[in-house]
Amino acid sequence: MQLNCVIIKEEDSYSSLCVDVDIASDGLTVEEAKKNLIEAVSLYIDTSIESELPIIRTIPDNENPLIISPESVIENFIIKINVEVEEYA
Repeated sequence: MQLNCVIIKEEDSYSSLCVDVDIASDGLTVEEAKKNLIEAVSLYIDTSIESELPIIRTIPDNENPLIISPESVIENFIIKINVEVEEYA
């Protein structure tokens, strides 16, 4: 599974957002914001699978920085998640 993400420069930090699952995080550096987002997305996916909830819940267009303010996005990146589902009888 590949998820689209962005980094946005804030006043004193960086925000990170996964637009495919509407999960956000932040950090003092770009790398910290990415690391924190990867952890948040991983926890979200684990919880979604365990709770039998939908994984994909894209951010609404009217909140998507790629649409409403692309100039604020300083980096696009992809998180690759290996999701293995096992069935138990």
